[in-house]
Amino acid sequence: MTVLVLHRGSLRANPYPEWFAGRDDDLVLLASSEQLELHGEELPRAAPWVHVEALPDYDTSPRVHERAVELIEKYGVTDVVACQENDIERAALLRRRFGLPGQLPGTATPYRDKWEMKRAAGAAGIAVARHALVSDAAGLRGFAAEHGLPVVVKPRRGAGSIGLSTVRTPEELRAWDPGDRPTAPAGAPGEPAWLAEEYVEGEMHHVDGVVLDGAVVTLWPSHYRYVLADYRDRGGRVDLPHDPDSELGGRLAAFADETLAALGGPENFAFHIEVFRTPDDRLVLCEAACRAGGAGVRDVQREMFGFDPAAYPVRRQLGLPVPVSGRLRPARFAGQLLFTKRPGKLVAWPRPGDLPAEVAEAVAVSHRFGRPGDVVAEAQHSGDFLAAFVVTGADRAQCAERIGVVEEWFLAGLVME
Repeated sequence: MTVLVLHRGSLRANPYPEWFAGRDDDLVLLASSEQLELHGEELPRAAPWVHVEALPDYDTSPRVHERAVELIEKYGVTDVVACQENDIERAALLRRRFGLPGQLPGTATPYRDKWEMKRAAGAAGIAVARHALVSDAAGLRGFAAEHGLPVVVKPRRGAGSIGLSTVRTPEELRAWDPGDRPTAPAGAPGEPAWLAEEYVEGEMHHVDGVVLDGAVVTLWPSHYRYVLADYRDRGGRVDLPHDPDSELGGRLAAFADETLAALGGPENFAFHIEVFRTPDDRLVLCEAACRAGGAGVRDVQREMFGFDPAAYPVRRQLGLPVPVSGRLRPARFAGQLLFTKRPGKLVAWPRPGDLPAEVAEAVAVSHRFGRPGDVVAEAQHSGDFLAAFVVTGADRAQCAERIGVVEEWFLAGLVME
């Protein structure tokens, strides 16, 4: 048997041969050349990989789908694996065309097409912002005239806050031009590519988990204590789990269950659901994805539940066992602290020895993206990090306290010119 892996991101973060342990498959890889360069990685050459290649313009080029078709036919592919946002619908279309097992377009599209997502959620009685499809600047101006400013406009099939704008003033409205925006994966020919939404005031929370064999096995709410789309801030971006007895956490968990019921899904998948909590205490759906959360959420979930939320759905898709049954509770709590890139020359990282020993022991994951001497560019999306940390604790309060110490240590010790 042969598995085609569609991959965007770091290969180190997705050790596919380990995930497929228990099967004797040949592996074919189709990856993003830009992402490999970004992460400083090379294509793997050793077995079980029988063919590996990377293509440019991976997120938007129709050549990626065409090349995947050619590889499926050439190597007799029996399974397609895709874990990243822009590959979800692409893989579903390939499975339908070739009659392969796994997620099909019927359950992929509601999570990728934000218009279909809002329609399905609204029909189920889930609160969503007022919204409309727009094709051009005139359409956005018409929406703003009806609903007022601010307005959020985003690619209909976008990811990572790339191309998202919050249009706050008449001047910004006049200046908005889709031709100046980053491109996103295309849908059907001629369909409007942009979604305009009424701006929702409030906090952003998220609920993450895993569905295996049609049953939810993990589901936990957390709180982004920062503005997700503002990825050019200079402080630490803190993300904390809710405590088990939290009233708000319970409401968010119930909201996530309702969202999953409304949008559906395949037998095996990870999910990441973002939810606004408004000043008057209403919960409003922002977006939902049928893949593991980005921006370090996978690392947090791994610390809390003991397994990678991206790996187990893939194993079950391939008929492999996983040591999970019933709905799990966290083994411990964890939060994350993120620093997005900022322009300048990286001179020195903070010294590890300056971090108090008790807090240092609680840092379960520590990533630094760069070396002293590197010239760092401005962040280009919400997952474009300078550094990332996952910090554990007995509860939310202890996680928050320890993260505060790590943030102070990092900002005091970071040297950039």
